Amino acid sequence: MKKLVILGSTGSIGTQTLEVVSEHSDELEVAALAANSSVDLLEQQIRKYSPRTVCMYDEAAALELKERIADTGVDVLSGMDGLIELASQVEADIVVTALVGMIGIRPTIAAIEAGRDIALANKETLVCAGHIIMPLAARQDVNILPVDSEHSAIWQCLMGNNKKRLDRILLTASGGPFRGRTRKELEKVRPADALKHPNWNMGSKVTIDSATLVNKGLEVMEAGWLFGVSTDRIEVIVQPESIVHSMVQFVDGSVIAQMSVPTMKLPIQVALFYPDRRDLQIPRLDLASLGKITWERPDTDNFPGLKLALEAAEAGGSMPTVFNAANEVLVRAFLQEKIGFTDITDGIRSAMEGHKVVTAPGVSEILDIQAETEERTRRTAGI
Repeated sequence: MKKLVILGSTGSIGTQTLEVVSEHSDELEVAALAANSSVDLLEQQIRKYSPRTVCMYDEAAALELKERIADTGVDVLSGMDGLIELASQVEADIVVTALVGMIGIRPTIAAIEAGRDIALANKETLVCAGHIIMPLAARQDVNILPVDSEHSAIWQCLMGNNKKRLDRILLTASGGPFRGRTRKELEKVRPADALKHPNWNMGSKVTIDSATLVNKGLEVMEAGWLFGVSTDRIEVIVQPESIVHSMVQFVDGSVIAQMSVPTMKLPIQVALFYPDRRDLQIPRLDLASLGKITWERPDTDNFPGLKLALEAAEAGGSMPTVFNAANEVLVRAFLQEKIGFTDITDGIRSAMEGHKVVTAPGVSEILDIQAETEERTRRTAGI
């Protein structure tokens, strides 16, 4: 029986992870759950999956939850200290890190130091602290199991192959809901439009990031750390049907792809049962009915988020943190209709231009730079 700690259990990845647990309850057990502030949903999850400990990041929500589940005997923790305790002190085989944003960095480090394998669905952790996370995982002999569909696809394509013979990674993108639109058309986009992703059911932040291509830029940086390749060996290609989840090309020219219908339950399950596989009740891919698969180059002129991410990756050091922190502030502002859609990437560019790179920042420096960037971005954007 594998014991799981799920950080971010009420979000899209967290809820689907619990669906996988339900389908394999004879092999998977929930040891602990953590959420931000969704008291109703976390209470439902507690009563269904019976974890011994939970954490609510929001202090007021934690107090409310504690009252509501007083009959269960479940321990309720709160704040960053609670997340770290959950990740490192609760007995578990795998910690699923599905928190949104940079709050995932410190709990992930704590889990690795405690020797827990990481099912990673929080890309900001590697984007901002990959130079810390990956060497630490190697020293602790901890597996970093990618949950993101594209990174899981790359990982699966590399299984059984000599990674030293990898030539390049072909990272696929759907193109988002506004593929083909001009920048002038994008200026009129509203949050409700941006949240209508054509293929995937994701949280609001990731969905907006997909629309700007910022998400694909974050994935390029994450892939570089996960698979030990420079970003100039990672090519992004748009595949609107979201059938091919990514590919790898080897030195002999052979290209291997991982394909399936679009569903996050597949990469989640692959990570949880690695190195084995289990049955999964999802529709099977019917290539004859599909008819064709479309390939395009990304439009980085009208969607500069990807280009800015590559510039941040090339600058290295603290620049990816600036890229990510500015984006987090600007996406929140867009969702609140305080700024326009194109203001997101304009604001990221402004934040990057005003930053002096710190080489190999420590965790405290990363979090300080995050806070400074967020404050400067809010001030510059007038939000």
